[in-house]
Parts: sequence; C-alpha cells; structure tokens
Amino acid sequence: MTLNGNALQLLTHAFAAMDHGSLRRAARALRVQESSVSRSVVKLEQLLEMQLFDRSVRGVQVTETGRAWIEIVRAHYEGLLDAFTERGCENKDAKTIRIGLCWVTGGEFLKRLIDRFNSLYPDARLTIEDVPAGHCLASIRRRRLDIVFTQDIGSVKSCSSQVLWRERFFVLLPSCHSLAKKPVLEWSDLVGTSLLVPVGLEGPPLNLCLLERIAADGGPAFRACRANQATVIFKVQLGQGVIFADESYARTVAIESATWKPLTGQNSVSSIRAVWLDSNPKRSVLRLVAIARNMAGRTIGMNSQTTPESLQKLYSPMGHSSPGRSNSA
Repeated sequence: MTLNGNALQLLTHAFAAMDHGSLRRAARALRVQESSVSRSVVKLEQLLEMQLFDRSVRGVQVTETGRAWIEIVRAHYEGLLDAFTERGCENKDAKTIRIGLCWVTGGEFLKRLIDRFNSLYPDARLTIEDVPAGHCLASIRRRRLDIVFTQDIGSVKSCSSQVLWRERFFVLLPSCHSLAKKPVLEWSDLVGTSLLVPVGLEGPPLNLCLLERIAADGGPAFRACRANQATVIFKVQLGQGVIFADESYARTVAIESATWKPLTGQNSVSSIRAVWLDSNPKRSVLRLVAIARNMAGRTIGMNSQTTPESLQKLYSPMGHSSPGRSNSA
C-alpha cells in the first residue's frame, strides 16, 4: 500500500462519516464540502483495499470489516491528534532557545539582543551555555543547540551564519610588566611573552587558527594550560604570561595586580558570528535571528582600522571608557 495523501485528513473525514452516519452531516461538522468527505472515504478504501462503509439513500453505515479496522486504528489516530495539538502546545522545548557561546563573553550587542527578544516574546525561554570551538557546528547540525555565537570561523557549510558585531581584543598584563604603562599595544609588542590559553578536556575554547595566525603574523606564541580561566588569570598575576579577551569581558572584569590593555593592528578585532539552521522547526529561533540581523544592519560594530592615536585617546586613564573597573575577579 502506498500512502500518497494526507493520512490524517483521510482518517478525520472517515471517522466523521462514521460518527454522523452521513457524508453530508460529516461535511457540515467539519465545515468542508460533502464531495471532499466523499473523496477522502473513497481514497482511504482504495488505499486499504477494504470497504469501510455501506452507502444508501439514508446515509452511510460502517461494515463489519470496517468496524474491526476502525477499533484498532482510532486509538492511534487520537493519540496523533493529541501529539499535534495539546501536547504540542505544552511542549516546553518548542519555546526554549538553546544558545551556545564559543569564547564569546556576552557584550553589549548580545545583551541588547536578548533584552529586545524577551520584550517581544516573553513566553520564550533562553538557555545559555559554553561550547568548545570544535563542537560548534556539530552542536547546531545535531540540534543540541539552536544558535551559537562564536568568533568568526569563516565560511560555514550546511549551516546559516552571519557576522553580527565586532569587538576589540584586550590583553591582560601583570601590573609589573614593562608594557603596563603603555596605553595601546600591538601583538608584536608581546613577542617572547607566553600567550596563555586555558585548555579543558574538550580542547581549547577558541579557534586554534586565530592563535596560529597571531603567532605567524609576528605576535606571541600561545601556550596551552590545563587549567580553567581563573587559574590562567592567576598565572598572569604571577608574571608567567598574558591572556587576551574581548573588550566586553575586559570592561566587566577587573583583575588585582593586573591591567587590561587594548590591542591595535593586525588580528586585534574579533568578528562575532551567529550560526544556526534555517531548517530549525522552532519559529522563535528564526525570530531571534531576524532581530539580530536588523540590529546588525544598524550597527555592525567597531571599525578594525581604528588608529593607535584614537585608541590611546579613547582608553586613556582620564577618559570615561577605561576598561576593567566594574568588578573584581
């Protein structure tokens, strides 16, 4: 048997005809044409190769064979209806957007995006978790996560993606470092210094290509540390190396005995990309993407060609934009 029609519609029309004992009354109850119910009943009988109804001028009556079949099928049919209606409405996962962050520490754009989405869709629920760089695309393809915000990883196959905003990199130096009083740094200033990178059981949390590019372009070589972020920061305080982060993190987290410095020049700006599947069945995910695209169209972020002079003015101790003064870590 080849089921080449709308199975639920065929069953709905057939069960209505049985319940009402008339194709006309069934059509009236379903608010469709009588001919539509008649065609559905005929098509179902042809697919089953079974006569379900006896027809007469007084209406339709279920055959014995049809009754036996309907007793078996009806419970399954009602279960499907329940799954598509009541259960579907109560499905919390359908209203949950699972967000992954890959070495993205939030930032003003992401905060405004989430605030905007929550104000428009208060019934939706957002969950946020970290995801290693090597797991970003797999998490989206397997639908473990609905959308990932990550540093730009270039072209993405089989997923949709778009750069939404940009942030400048900041480097954390021990306060006693020879460069600590310099207002703005370039990666080349840090040659010979260890760039500490926390590496967990699942690998480094950021794209290795970026680290290799920094080293190849005259910057410091990175050193993987089997430690969490707090331990790596402690290593910086001890003078064992430096770390770097997006500006949003540097502005939020002040570190005792250490200082954040903005970077300029090559590889000094991070492009943050969103990755998702257009085939995701959750409409709320595509709504979040639409809002993000609209916001990105208005403000794409910091210009990567900012001059060292303008950065020095922007981040000078006397300026209002000096980072890392809000909290202690």
